[in-house]
Amino acid sequence: MALQSATLLVIDVQNGFTDPAWGQRNNPQAEANIARLLAFWRREGRPIRHVLHASRLPEGHFRMGTSGHQPKPESLPLAAEPVYRKDVNSAFIGTSLEQDLRTGGAEKLVVVGMTTNHCVSTTVRMAGNLGFTTFVVEDATATFDRMGLDGTMRPAAEVHAAALSDLSEEFATVVNTHEILTSKAL
Repeated sequence: MALQSATLLVIDVQNGFTDPAWGQRNNPQAEANIARLLAFWRREGRPIRHVLHASRLPEGHFRMGTSGHQPKPESLPLAAEPVYRKDVNSAFIGTSLEQDLRTGGAEKLVVVGMTTNHCVSTTVRMAGNLGFTTFVVEDATATFDRMGLDGTMRPAAEVHAAALSDLSEEFATVVNTHEILTSKAL
């Protein structure tokens, strides 16, 4: 796994996801793993980009100017790290992310964040379609229980696994934090 030049893309790790209205969540260690990856990327001087969701709706959990829009403590961007604000699921729509990545020579992305089946998945699908070699860190992403079309509540772990399965091999390579941090290519 040659990731020396890979950009770490941190998606929507925001306080708005702490609201109990979201329900049960998987991967309680996701933020800690994100913090470990951020520390490693920073120590190595590798490129990092942050994405924050900005709700359009007045009642949204991620409205700009509210605490819900703010990054969680484990993922606070440093002053030199670019931050992109989006109001849709894909980090590429309505932002300069693609252009900035291409200008910076990025070819590989390592993606972490929230939620696996929404903004992470949508961004990863677009990254793959745009030609980026993309890795999703399964234990540095998370999601919530989700009601199925049949009215059955699907546990977050199942939703997470299904989203990753849909991304695997076609849009991205699914890895875990340990694999990234111990890769000889790093």
